[in-house]
Amino acid sequence: EVIEQGAMGVDGTDITYIGPVPGEDELASYDEVIDCRGRAIMPGLVNTHGHAAMTLLRGYADDLPLQTWLEEKMWPLEAKFTEKQVSAGTALAIAEMIKSGTTCFVDMYDHMDEVAKITMESGMRARLCRGSIGLCSEEEQKQKLNEAVQFAKDWNGQADGRITTMLAPHAPYTCSPDYIRQFVEKAAELSLPLHTHMSETAKEVEQNVRDYGVRPVEHLRRLGFFDQPALVAHAVHVTDEEIDILASYDVKVAHNPESNLKLGSGIAPIPKMLEKGIRPGLATDGAASNNNLDLFEEMHIAAMIHKGVHENSVLVPAMTALKMATLYGAECAFLEKETGSLEVGKKADFVVLDLSGPHMQPLHDVVSHIVYSANRNDVLDVYIDGKPVMRNRELLTMDEEKVKYAANRAIQEIL
Repeated sequence: EVIEQGAMGVDGTDITYIGPVPGEDELASYDEVIDCRGRAIMPGLVNTHGHAAMTLLRGYADDLPLQTWLEEKMWPLEAKFTEKQVSAGTALAIAEMIKSGTTCFVDMYDHMDEVAKITMESGMRARLCRGSIGLCSEEEQKQKLNEAVQFAKDWNGQADGRITTMLAPHAPYTCSPDYIRQFVEKAAELSLPLHTHMSETAKEVEQNVRDYGVRPVEHLRRLGFFDQPALVAHAVHVTDEEIDILASYDVKVAHNPESNLKLGSGIAPIPKMLEKGIRPGLATDGAASNNNLDLFEEMHIAAMIHKGVHENSVLVPAMTALKMATLYGAECAFLEKETGSLEVGKKADFVVLDLSGPHMQPLHDVVSHIVYSANRNDVLDVYIDGKPVMRNRELLTMDEEKVKYAANRAIQEIL
């Protein structure tokens, strides 16, 4: 719903009023009144899948096939990452996300204590998990699982509830069935959601059939992965039958349109998913495969590519794309009770968007303009948990110059 000439009231961390502009007497009861004429107040964006510290690898190795890019370029350099690189890369990512209107993100990586610390300091909201690649000895696998479980226990509910956690075996092609099963058991024990990469490329699906006799969706179903609340990233190469399975288990899907396009992985069948009742969220993936963390771009692309591919201009309309970046994204992060929409009782995670630019005129339809015309530079203010983290495009919880300097220095140290 779009409310023109509306107002929103915030008390502490929560939204307490949405509706017409109150009278002078009621306005006088507030400590602060902010005039947002010529602007739109919209829910903060939710990035449902990424690897924040990979901002340090932005532009490092482009235009390569996924497996070559991963195995020959990304993984060897990432193996050199220490806490310092992860901390600096995450800070850079969070600064970029805030400046482009993202108030909540899902992150899967290593050295996750550093990610959590930066998240806490920055004021961001996040669902965090220690990603575990099982291509290693049994002893290393056990160590990674223990780290993932300990991180999940230590940080779930921290930063006044802004940080929540889940468990994340990296992917069916990097984790054995037994290893995935161990994560499933721990997730059930801790009542935590699960997250993994799934069916990103045709090659990955073919490998799964070769190794295990079934495609990834059925493979994960048999391992009990979908018996827990589950979020899968990509789901590019899924059949109609697999979409039915995902829908029946209420599996959440993180749609990464730009990353999938850039890596030549394909285009996820989002219209079919929506038809079956799946509500995909939007995601950027890591900045090394995108190469930015701008959800306004993802909204724009998600609303366009499915129209073009299917030669059907009514697929993924603007309002659906906006929901994918907000409410559906919150559902994918299992945080829809806290964020994703502007409703009384939810957390005050919102963005103030400038509508005055020439590219936003005339204002026939604000939702259409947000999806098809707006860009990250139109984001003026960002609030998370009722607190301003950016005002008039100036970051308030981070020193932007220091963040950029530290990130450049951290990557140079290991190149």
